[in-house]
Amino acid sequence: MKLLLDTSVMIGALRHRRGWRELLRSLLEQGHELAYGEINVAELYSGMRPAEAQTKAEFIDNLEYIQIGREAARRAEELKWDGQRRGKTLSLPDTTIVAVALSHNLALATDNVKDFPMSELRFLTLPAA
Repeated sequence: MKLLLDTSVMIGALRHRRGWRELLRSLLEQGHELAYGEINVAELYSGMRPAEAQTKAEFIDNLEYIQIGREAARRAEELKWDGQRRGKTLSLPDTTIVAVALSHNLALATDNVKDFPMSELRFLTLPAA
């Protein structure tokens, strides 16, 4: 199974939190593919410490990079507006991550399932903090 990583999971793995680095390694050993997209990169680089630059680069170099693409960008906007119509405030980064996952038929690895209330999204739920 191919998994799209939520940025919180990427940061947690880089900082050796909750055993996520070992979990991701185990998923790779089991044959799963791990991926990320542009939004993850932007969030990752804005949320990391400068001293972590080398580790960060090595980490993402070992993951598959998936471009957002026009279809997913449009879908992100639709998901954001659909959430608003239902009274839920969803961030554009989160809806973009969901749109990438849905457009590429990926499950989302996250510890923040509540941030992603889309019924069509598949999850690999990780333990919360």
